[in-house]
Amino acid sequence: MAPVQDVTTRESSGRPRIGLIMSGGGARAAYQVGVLKAIAGMLPPGTPNPFAILCGASAGAINSAALAIHADNFQRAARRLEKVWSSFHVDQVFRADASGLFVNWARWLMALFLLGMGRSNPAALLDRAPLRRLLQRYLPCERIQQSIDAGHLHALCIAASGYGSGQSVSFFQSASPQTSWKRATRVGVAANITVDHLMASSAIPFVFEAVRLQREFFGDGSMRQIAPMSPAIHLGADRILVIGVRPEGGAPPSRPAQPEEYPSLAQIGGHVLTSIFLDALEADLERLRRINETLSMIPAASAGPHDGSAPLRAIGSMLISPSRDPREIAERHKHNFPGPVKFMLRGLGAFDRGGGELISYLLFEKPYCQELIALGYSDTRRRQEELFAFLGMDPAASRISQPPRPRENSARP
Repeated sequence: MAPVQDVTTRESSGRPRIGLIMSGGGARAAYQVGVLKAIAGMLPPGTPNPFAILCGASAGAINSAALAIHADNFQRAARRLEKVWSSFHVDQVFRADASGLFVNWARWLMALFLLGMGRSNPAALLDRAPLRRLLQRYLPCERIQQSIDAGHLHALCIAASGYGSGQSVSFFQSASPQTSWKRATRVGVAANITVDHLMASSAIPFVFEAVRLQREFFGDGSMRQIAPMSPAIHLGADRILVIGVRPEGGAPPSRPAQPEEYPSLAQIGGHVLTSIFLDALEADLERLRRINETLSMIPAASAGPHDGSAPLRAIGSMLISPSRDPREIAERHKHNFPGPVKFMLRGLGAFDRGGGELISYLLFEKPYCQELIALGYSDTRRRQEELFAFLGMDPAASRISQPPRPRENSARP
């Protein structure tokens, strides 16, 4: 097999169209950067983006957009992502200074005392103005169309959740005259992706302010996204690589043997964010695999629908997810929060037992992000042979030939 070429060459030669899905997860999305770094290291120098379709939600949407903008050179795209994520500070994402936090919290208190009759009621707990400036600096979204026109990308899809309509909306920018789609509570809409779409997709409810796109306000794309793999399939993916941010295959936590104390706000918040970011993706992967198994037992002539729509087809999938729990990593690095943020999170109970889930989503600090990047890199390198086969790559054309030896006390294969 020859190495993966650009989108135009791949499609003209009949090769499968490969999609990449990156889920939301706040600071946990640093793990995705490690996976991308490992894939970039497998490719020959100067190789364009090997994924015809890029789909993302929340922080995964930002990573997807970065790949789309620099789709002419996958290694360069991965290096730029690593440069940003490996030097992250919380104050690059939201205002972490004492005055910024105080103003926001004061507005909340005033709104409570005045029963919402104030002239400037708060929209969110944290101010994300620093993130918008960062995205405007590093992500020139006008280059997305250049990547599509050059044949290095077929489509970019960014998910967001409409507060007015209650729909999960997939905004896509595509090379083909792709028509929009509509399913129960989810739609696909053609658009020119901008920083506003990325800000909307990553607007965690209550924590970050919603963003208006045209007539409607939108929040985090992981909300109400009951079928995260559907947009990639609608856009023509034959195989889908999914980069998750929750450990796969781990034993579920046991039920408490003794009565628990009432959960803190941080524990409840972490539970809610996990439900938003992660649960739908795993359920959709399981659904896809069951459909594939069912199709394998049905004659091809019987698998097609009778309503004139496209026939059902098997979609290959591969999931790469952390071999260690990000909560445990976050626990070791939680002291890196700036003082004012640490004070706020202590008040919510994030530093108490059970608060690590919330911390793992908000800890945009370089020691934590660097460890997640390293974990993503090592997890992917251990599965490189499987990844070669999935992407249709020839190991002989790769920049690396042998997987590294696992270190003691490192992530499991």
